[in-house]
Amino acid sequence: MNVKTVFICLYLMFVYWLSLQVSFLDTLFFPALGAFCFLFVSRSFRISEMSKITLGATVSSVIGTLFFFVYPSPISLFVNVLLTIWMINRFKWNAPPIVAVSLIPFFSQSSHHWFIPLSVCAVMLGVMFVLLIAERVESKWSALSSFLVRNKVASDAEKLDIAG
Repeated sequence: MNVKTVFICLYLMFVYWLSLQVSFLDTLFFPALGAFCFLFVSRSFRISEMSKITLGATVSSVIGTLFFFVYPSPISLFVNVLLTIWMINRFKWNAPPIVAVSLIPFFSQSSHHWFIPLSVCAVMLGVMFVLLIAERVESKWSALSSFLVRNKVASDAEKLDIAG
């Protein structure tokens, strides 16, 4: 298990806990968040790509919320999904969970629908921040472990020189 995976699981746990503790933060935790986390952990860390996906998730949640607010119906859901898929293809966001984020207002039981886009943006930025920290910790850890291994190898070589 690598450092990024542990950090992202701790982040998911924290977001879930926070969404249970504060009533108006109930939209912070959503199923697609786990998919985004896995997507970001399984790819190499490129901030530009993750930023585009975060922007796409935020924009799609705004669009979904607007369609739901204007007219909550199967027709608005259809137009929302159609528009979101078009945007994913057009802007090459390459992240299917963006469609799921656009649907949050249609299944959320929250009375704070206006908070959905803010929640999506906040938790997606949080994912990026946590992965940045995890990458830094991982690089420091690998540098420390390689330093320790080098010293161990050098120490073993000195012992062989003395014995020989």
